[in-house]
Amino acid sequence: MSKEPPVVGRAGDSLAMSAAMRRRPHATTPPSRFDYLIVGGGFAGCVLAERLATQLDRRVLVVDRRDHIGGNAYDMLDAAGVRVHRYGPHIFHTNSRKVFDYLSRFTAWRPYQHRVLAEVDGRQVPIPINLTTLNTLYGLNLDSSGAEAFLAARACPSARMETSRDVVIGQIGKELYRKFFEGYTRKQWGMDASELDKSVAARVPTRTDTDDRYFQDTYQYMPEEGYTRMFERLIDHPNISFLPRTDFREVKNAVAFDHLIYSGPIDEYFEYCYGKLPYRSLRFEHSSHDCERFQAAAVVNYPSLDVPFTRITEYKYLTGQSHPRTSITREFPTDEGDPYYPIPRPENALLYRRYEALAEQTPQVTFTGRLGTYRYYNMDQVVAQSLALFDRIAKKSGAPA
Repeated sequence: MSKEPPVVGRAGDSLAMSAAMRRRPHATTPPSRFDYLIVGGGFAGCVLAERLATQLDRRVLVVDRRDHIGGNAYDMLDAAGVRVHRYGPHIFHTNSRKVFDYLSRFTAWRPYQHRVLAEVDGRQVPIPINLTTLNTLYGLNLDSSGAEAFLAARACPSARMETSRDVVIGQIGKELYRKFFEGYTRKQWGMDASELDKSVAARVPTRTDTDDRYFQDTYQYMPEEGYTRMFERLIDHPNISFLPRTDFREVKNAVAFDHLIYSGPIDEYFEYCYGKLPYRSLRFEHSSHDCERFQAAAVVNYPSLDVPFTRITEYKYLTGQSHPRTSITREFPTDEGDPYYPIPRPENALLYRRYEALAEQTPQVTFTGRLGTYRYYNMDQVVAQSLALFDRIAKKSGAPA
């Protein structure tokens, strides 16, 4: 993909548009007006761009602040020649045949089932907690029914299951909560699990069999040539122009367009008039090593507060790449930096609803994606959201979806 930056400042003039279009030899003259301006080149923006361009013959301009397509799912070859995910591991999994079939138009797949270990009490054991986890930690020889009894005897259910701490302790008890969740949650979110909505804990199940897969979805795959190549194919259409390294504020008054689709932070669009929506960010520490394997699984979690990072990812497990060296990423959660995770607390939901009310009064703009709707979505959920949004747009236009 071309790394040539767009001309900014006057991003709507013919010179800027020509720079953006040079990657498409079949597009000789950039359009003077777009039907849609889409802010954000991740899943939300690119899926909508592809649908609008191919199904409704709409002219679409996609802009992104970063220097690449793909949003947080962007992958690349690092200096060692190992394919890495610049913004941490992205594992595709879904139960939606519609989503899987749609993305299959733009990529071949590599079957992949994700497995995660957690460093606890000097051992690396499967997470989510399963039968192997319990037997290894406690030196037991339980079967599934024994594991159920073991957990039931330690569970401390609360009459009011309101927080993540309530949910976890209600399922597995205080000891396992402290070993696996307490420190990890404090590092990941910068607060105790008792301060977080119960939906956070619901993402990590507990099992009483030996299934050590992190996900149990029907479709578990990785793009064979990587996410970036898939995104390049998504927007490879003469009706679609892409401007990287371009802020929405630089083009909103310079580009002629009929409708705005905005997948950036909704509070930023409204100039933080009610205050900033809280997010948790990440700092990534990448390194390469002169060995074929660095660790025993794709991801190893470090729940202890004695370790400053939350997890280490080794990408060759994910990509299936054969290479004499390997590359890893350590993740350090932080309050500063790009917004990654909306912080699920009641007061934050109330603040978002104030911005949502403003959005409803702004019909010329459609807000979508994680940042546009202040919700944590998996990749397949964002794709499903974009396909559903396109269906509504197509229905409103009178065209078949």
